[in-house]
Amino acid sequence: MKEEQAPFAGRREGIRGELRKNVMGQLQDQIYLEDEQLYDQIDRAIRQKGRETYLPLKERLWLRNSLYDSFRRLDILQELLDDKEVTEIMINGAGKIFIEKKGEMILWHRRFEKTEQLEDIIQQIVGKVNRIVNVSSPIADARLEDGSRVHIVLPPVALDGPVVTIRKFPEPITIEKLIRFQAITEEAAAFLKVLVAAGYNIFISGGTGSGKTTFLNALSQYIPREERIITIEDSAELRLVDKPNLVRLETRNQMFDGVKPITIRDLIRTALRMRPERIVVGECRGEEALDMLQAMNTGHDGSLSTGHANSCRDMLSRLETMVLMGMELPLAAIRSQIASGLDILVHLGRMRDKSRKVLAITEVIGMQDGEIVLKDLYRYVEKSPDVEMACGKLQQMGTLFNQEKCKRAGITLTDTGE
Repeated sequence: MKEEQAPFAGRREGIRGELRKNVMGQLQDQIYLEDEQLYDQIDRAIRQKGRETYLPLKERLWLRNSLYDSFRRLDILQELLDDKEVTEIMINGAGKIFIEKKGEMILWHRRFEKTEQLEDIIQQIVGKVNRIVNVSSPIADARLEDGSRVHIVLPPVALDGPVVTIRKFPEPITIEKLIRFQAITEEAAAFLKVLVAAGYNIFISGGTGSGKTTFLNALSQYIPREERIITIEDSAELRLVDKPNLVRLETRNQMFDGVKPITIRDLIRTALRMRPERIVVGECRGEEALDMLQAMNTGHDGSLSTGHANSCRDMLSRLETMVLMGMELPLAAIRSQIASGLDILVHLGRMRDKSRKVLAITEVIGMQDGEIVLKDLYRYVEKSPDVEMACGKLQQMGTLFNQEKCKRAGITLTDTGE
């Protein structure tokens, strides 16, 4: 892990803190300022400081933008949010900020002056999405205006001060871009395109940071434009483009006494009454898996979702556990629901060189002797597992067994590239 260095960092922060206090003093008697008026106050303070000490033009510009961010945006975090090379921000209390940049973990050179400063930003974030986080309810999920995912943990659960994790959500990545990034082959992408169009139920699995949401978003673009789509998420991240009949639903935590929380389960049940042609669930984590499987088994073909797992087989075990969280059913009944509801599993992984790749595309064949039968259609094969860079290819291992949905959609296997 590296530590990022910045020239004159200590001097910069000292001057910035001093100027911020001066501007705050000027703003106390003013109820509201337009952005231009705020910039005028900031520029005045910088000019005054420039008479006392030498401030190069580059420093003046940095101070101007940084001070504005502290009043109207997300303070010191805004610099990281504007940096396209930063993919994740991890705040371990006011004094430590780690970032992931170009796949590498770095200790950032800046930090919050006070814990109160960080707490103010946290309340600003959750307030904009109608969430509440406090001592009584110290854990919350939220999102930023650009779709970035935010997870917050406050004391007393977080022992060393507020912890905030921000996973930046980049511009929607298409399958074509994933092909260029060598995350998937052109042949496998064409195959998945056909499966989505034909209405196969697809579940995407992978570990944390493997790109599940990104891949789900890319795959969803293959849903025919004319179909009615309902997306269900904890924090809205999916950004489906050119889908006119799109309904986006988001859960709600319990905000205060008497206000009932709205869960993923509630939203799936609601979605079923809204004449959906496609249901896309951002992530299955618990008992909502039962409702998702029931939807898949009651004529709602073409459903898509994601879940955390280490392999396709492991994802099935995880789904069994999730269903049991919602209802006590015999294991055989649960496996039957999974086998008849799911058609395809796509497993993603993060390689040793930090690249993300599709590692397997697996078909759910059905049940045999009480076990779910899987068939590998594509699997990532390493050419040189000992080298530092991931070197391999997603290779076809078999052909699609259950072709009924393709036939109903008027698609033949030759259209899939097989």
